Amino acid sequence: MIKCWFDYKTVIVTGASAGMGKGIVEKLIKEHNCTVIGIARNAERLENVKEELGDKGYKFSYRTFDVSVESNWIDFAQYLKKEGIQPDILINNAGILPRFDKFGHYTIGDIERGMNINFYSAIYSMHYLLPLILESASPTIFNIASSAALCALAGTSVYSASKAALKSMTEAVREEYRGRCYVGLFCPGFTKTSIFREQDVSKGKKALDMVSTDCDYMVEKIIEALWKKKSESVVGIDAKFMGEGGKVAGVLTSWFCSKVLKMSRLPMFEQVFVDDGE
Repeated sequence: MIKCWFDYKTVIVTGASAGMGKGIVEKLIKEHNCTVIGIARNAERLENVKEELGDKGYKFSYRTFDVSVESNWIDFAQYLKKEGIQPDILINNAGILPRFDKFGHYTIGDIERGMNINFYSAIYSMHYLLPLILESASPTIFNIASSAALCALAGTSVYSASKAALKSMTEAVREEYRGRCYVGLFCPGFTKTSIFREQDVSKGKKALDMVSTDCDYMVEKIIEALWKKKSESVVGIDAKFMGEGGKVAGVLTSWFCSKVLKMSRLPMFEQVFVDDGE
């Protein structure tokens, strides 16, 4: 195995019970002998992750709490201090994709939930764990945003806003701590995970699979970006199109992509383009 700078490090991964989070945990432990603390709300799923690691399960521990609640991060930071655990790397992976819908159809509760999980969870984790991470010989913060942070589409107002906020915050923190802490940003496109659990994909799964990137491949690119200490990575055909289009002609790209969603006539996009009599 080729030596890597984060071999044997202690890593905190949010959203560790499934999807990309689970894949990241497995890669870090199996291929890099890291000690990983996984964070999620589902204890049963986290325990399954531990069991599936087999004889390396001892390298995985977990804490079950809602990442969108500030007090939970205060308690977690105190736990690390009390136990004498030195975190080296924080990977903010937890996220939720609210149903595709018009902004006016969301309740304030829907909006707050999306912002809290996708943005404020990273704010809280970084605010309370950064002082500890900076004591490491390899201080690292790695935030996983989305292609939605690069170019907003109709029906994704809350999601795009939360991920764009995460992107901007990450970029600012990177410069503020340049030379003291590696701060990376990863923007994946549609990925074959359970992130569409709040969408009606019964009639659109085949179409989504065509534009979505395999989860295992996305995990490999995340680990590669971490390994190479990339400042920013955009992965996925759709993500690259939205990223480049957003730079050159943001309004046109947003319009074009939204038009494609409307023309698809998939149930998951119906409420986005319904006529409200406006």
